[in-house]
Amino acid sequence: MKAGSACRRFVSGLVLAASLVAHAGAQSPGAQGSGGEGPPKARDLAPESPAEPTPMQGLDVEEARAALELTLDWLKANQNEDGSWGTHVPGDLYELGFAWDTYYAWQVASCALAVMALRAAPPTPEIEASLEKGIGWLTTTRVPHRGANWDVDSTWASLYGFVALVELARDPRFAEGELADRIRERGVAWYEDLVRRQTPDGGWAYYDDPPFTERPKWATSFCTALILPPLLDALELGWPIDPEVPRRAQRMVERCALPNGAYAYDFRFRQRAHGGESINAVPGSLARIQVANWALWLAGEERVDDGAVRKGLEQFFEEHLWLDLARTRPIPHEGWFANAGYFYFFGHYYAAKAISLLPEKEREAWHRPLRHHVEKTLTGDGSTTDFLIASYQITAGTSYAALILAEGLAGSSLDHPRGTKPAPLPAPAPVVAPGDSTEEDQ
Repeated sequence: MKAGSACRRFVSGLVLAASLVAHAGAQSPGAQGSGGEGPPKARDLAPESPAEPTPMQGLDVEEARAALELTLDWLKANQNEDGSWGTHVPGDLYELGFAWDTYYAWQVASCALAVMALRAAPPTPEIEASLEKGIGWLTTTRVPHRGANWDVDSTWASLYGFVALVELARDPRFAEGELADRIRERGVAWYEDLVRRQTPDGGWAYYDDPPFTERPKWATSFCTALILPPLLDALELGWPIDPEVPRRAQRMVERCALPNGAYAYDFRFRQRAHGGESINAVPGSLARIQVANWALWLAGEERVDDGAVRKGLEQFFEEHLWLDLARTRPIPHEGWFANAGYFYFFGHYYAAKAISLLPEKEREAWHRPLRHHVEKTLTGDGSTTDFLIASYQITAGTSYAALILAEGLAGSSLDHPRGTKPAPLPAPAPVVAPGDSTEEDQ
């Protein structure tokens, strides 16, 4: 496997080198390009290629509606009788070797995304029926457990399970009744699981390193960022959320911010380099920039304002080719700048949510190219994937595609309309040293 990966990277390197030489030869001696200025920019590789759209090109609203309908048709047609999607077995030889419960956790996480997509869709009787079946399964299926000492992938089920149920709880359609009670009960159960998994530095991830401990020690910026706004929303809903949990999560994401505008992959006291072809260079951080900016903007971090969101989106489209090159590659992080195929839809989804934070008059110009990068991946039946072909990956990819398209057609954020943010966290309790007295003692 390693030899095959090395061979593919060698061939890719030859193709990239040839592209750069051809591009450099077409420039005048004084023209600016990628030569001598560090890693090439994606826009420099194929400046005249009609296959790579610029931010001015894209998919219009009517075309986006048709694409959205296609993805929703697939979700409705491929839902299991019990309300779930897919199966909990590995669908590809590349995925052998994980803990057995991990495959079930990936199925649960993908089903949570499918429920989120149906909730965001324009309501029809068929959509509503499919959504209720999905909620029924999501609120009654067992919570996955950690399957091995190193493999903590079951965190994905708790992350997106919690996100889905918080969104449902904030939806007026599910604000009352027995279903509302089940949504809250399961949401709190997943929150409790997340609390047990929150690392000492405040984040979440999906692996652990020796010495293996009950509370994992490794956290990534993107896992932590995606859960921050839902934690704040759940606190506002009156769920039993300890404010210190989102507070620590926010600090962790903030510490991952790098001077180049990127966000580090994971939290380290001594961060890895962010130059050259590092995963922490901007082209390797395109997806993380979107989710972190979205999360910190909603959390009220002053340094992440509209300008920071715009800059992140500009970087996303300017360097988008690196995501294209990595999509559907079967080995994690074998793309340039250590991009993995599964960065693709994750990054586009949070780019859509970041766009919805901007003033309304700006959004369509950003959503148009974003829709194109989703629609071009759809197969004839409306399904898609950005990594392997396991059922849970196709469910997740198709659900992400539907969510991205729905966000751009909604006119405003589906969850946080412009100008609305979750309530700020209460001030932390003062730390009292042993032997000191408080006002209450006096």
